[in-house]
Amino acid sequence: MSYNKTEHYNEDVTNRLIEHYRSSIELLGEDAQREGLQKTPERIAKAMQYLTHGYTMDAHEILNSAKFHESYSEMVIVKDIELYSMCEHHMLPFFGKAHIAYIPNGTITGLSKLARVVDCFARRLQVQERMTHQILDVIQETLNPLGVAVVIEAKHLCMMMRGVQKQNSVTTTSAFSGQFEKNETRSEFLRLITADLY
Repeated sequence: MSYNKTEHYNEDVTNRLIEHYRSSIELLGEDAQREGLQKTPERIAKAMQYLTHGYTMDAHEILNSAKFHESYSEMVIVKDIELYSMCEHHMLPFFGKAHIAYIPNGTITGLSKLARVVDCFARRLQVQERMTHQILDVIQETLNPLGVAVVIEAKHLCMMMRGVQKQNSVTTTSAFSGQFEKNETRSEFLRLITADLY
């Protein structure tokens, strides 16, 4: 019995990408027909579709799929959400963690939906600054909470592999709305995401 891996990709998009990646490999001075590279254009074509599948996701629908009426009105935090994205300037990966909090205003959402919202925006060609605000905005618009806080910490291969080549730099971005614009609430959130409570 032979191994058969089943994946679903847009066939037309895949075929067009294969030709472009084959040409790119040859332009870089390689032989796209040598054994190790024969299937590489197809692999890249499929990988890039997976790495950017956030374009096919709707973050509002993700949150709306699990909205519940609840009187809880304290801070809800999901921290250390892993994220993997692609820098739109060099198409190199950046990766790290997102920390999200919101204060419900009569409505909560499933905790896993917050992680899915992160994926929705991370799996696109991105800049960390924009993604931080996109996550905040969709939570604010969909759940109408009393406030939202988002902090993202990430390492960028475009800084590590090329250019300045700084291996230990971490980029941190943040966005706050509503109650989190108050220093006391924001400070509590920042203290909780850095605390080792588990």
